[in-house]
Amino acid sequence: MTHRRAVFFAATAGAVIVADQVTKALIRHSLDVGESVPVIDGILWFTRVQNTGGAFGVMQGRRWIFVGLALAVLTAIWWVVRRGRAEQPLALLGLALIAGGTVGNVLDRVVAGSVTDFIDFGWFPVFNVADMALDIGVALVVVWLLFGQHAAPEAAPEAGADGDGWSAGVEAPSP
Repeated sequence: MTHRRAVFFAATAGAVIVADQVTKALIRHSLDVGESVPVIDGILWFTRVQNTGGAFGVMQGRRWIFVGLALAVLTAIWWVVRRGRAEQPLALLGLALIAGGTVGNVLDRVVAGSVTDFIDFGWFPVFNVADMALDIGVALVVVWLLFGQHAAPEAAPEAGADGDGWSAGVEAPSP
């Protein structure tokens, strides 16, 4: 992995972790558990929920199972990124979002014993910034796996790119 890709990965994952932890801290400081305030009347509320389970509240109270799964996911991401298996920007972005979201939620589980969720649309389970990053990251990785350049090796790289979608900073020669 090039230095530029490593910085991109670390900056993206770090931004997710910071945004997640700051928003959760603000909610914990502002709302009691179960308290809800409207943000956009009839559409969006901030509702503080402490989730001791996984997505949609499954497996409540199994904190260490989720911590172990998070460590396994982070290890797998490290291996994929380190081995150069995800050099395309879409794959790297997706994996960085997954890593950042995973770390954001595992910090809550280890430090507080539960994950603070607060984004509430009323018709969908309450979630947080880390959950959004995880969902978007998984979607990007799926798109990359289905349609990425590796899926069609005969495709020629775009002019001015280094073959994986990252700009090389050099223009293609004129014919």
